[in-house]
Amino acid sequence: MKKAFAMVLILAVLSCDKKQDKSPTVSTDNLKRTNERNETEQDSFSTEVALKKTNDELLQALKVGYYDVFANYIHPQKGVRFSMYAFVNKSEDKYFSKADFEKYFLTKTIFTWGSRDGSGEIYKATVDQYMKKWVFKKDFTKSEYSFNKFLGGGNSLNNLKETYPNTNFTENYIAGSEKNSGMDWNALRFVFEEFEGKYYIVAVINDEWTI
Repeated sequence: MKKAFAMVLILAVLSCDKKQDKSPTVSTDNLKRTNERNETEQDSFSTEVALKKTNDELLQALKVGYYDVFANYIHPQKGVRFSMYAFVNKSEDKYFSKADFEKYFLTKTIFTWGSRDGSGEIYKATVDQYMKKWVFKKDFTKSEYSFNKFLGGGNSLNNLKETYPNTNFTENYIAGSEKNSGMDWNALRFVFEEFEGKYYIVAVINDEWTI
């Protein structure tokens, strides 16, 4: 009887292990699908710790396509600008207020986001397409993280600090492969500003090797 009970217990444990292996890589338990957000108060954490937490929440939201959650981190007054490359071009890069981003991310409205490096071709896409195919073109939840420091850099002019002075930024960097001599690296940066005790993004900047 004891042997039979032991066998049943072992099988139950193995069954639980198999179920856990099938769990998703990214946990969305802390991502609220409402108009609320996971608050990170400036007086509760240091800036660096607070923005690491916010950075990770943004990456999780992007990975699973929770753009309503992402929208909760857009600066309520300044909105957010999306830059295809390290050089921020205020006259060409796409800008959204928080309200406009929430309005369009579920629609099939086509926007122009900037010019492709090399060809100069205008990049046109819906908000959903741009977020999936450009902003999160690689799995940045598995990237190397840095705070107010550039890990990725190539021959493209990087004017983040000049365009957004007195701000903080995070970088999520994925190194290039040996096959391509490291030139296929990618970086995703979030620029933050504090507003009423909370941190919000004012810019989303992608970076990669350019011609």
